[in-house]
Amino acid sequence: MITDCWQKSPYCQEGDACVHISSDPDDVHITDSDAAQTIVTVSHGASPPW
Repeated sequence: MITDCWQKSPYCQEGDACVHISSDPDDVHITDSDAAQTIVTVSHGASPPW
């Protein structure tokens, strides 16, 4: 379930064209605006590819 509580990156300029993140108990959701149509979801346990 994707939460409605999106947080905008503190490194953003003015406006909503920025990285937004949201999480729930199982996953982390990342998008480029708070009303995005594309959302990338990863589990909390996901490891980087390196």
